[in-house]
Amino acid sequence: MSTSVVKKLQDEIQALEHELNHELPKELKRARALGDLSENAEYIMAKQRQDYVSARLGQLKQRLADLSLVNMNNIPKDRIAFGSTVTLYDVDRGLEVEYKLVTSEEADFSKGLISTTSPIGRSLMGKKIGDTVTVNTPKGCREFEIRAMTTIHDA
Repeated sequence: MSTSVVKKLQDEIQALEHELNHELPKELKRARALGDLSENAEYIMAKQRQDYVSARLGQLKQRLADLSLVNMNNIPKDRIAFGSTVTLYDVDRGLEVEYKLVTSEEADFSKGLISTTSPIGRSLMGKKIGDTVTVNTPKGCREFEIRAMTTIHDA
């Protein structure tokens, strides 16, 4: 996983913490000064934003913790896993495609970067050259033959 993903998460966490601890309290104080809180749209919106920011911070911190647990020693050298680049033969369309398995934050299908949690990514995990996988995609079932692969250790 690239350090840019970690940096991106850390930057978003820092921005949200600033909003939660500095900007939102000011907005809530300003809204409270306007009077009746039951019909105060500014107060209700600030409170909803506070709840959202708090929940999002929890998600981001958990994701950062999960990413820090990625241990290179646990990634197989002979099977498809996180960081692998895979050449597949799309049986239905009769063409070869190449994908790299990345984190969900790095995923960009148009660039051939697919998440390990995507339907194709999940079906490839643990497979090796010569295996065939069937993937349920939004466009129906597709069959792929694994033609080549390099792991994160080869890179």
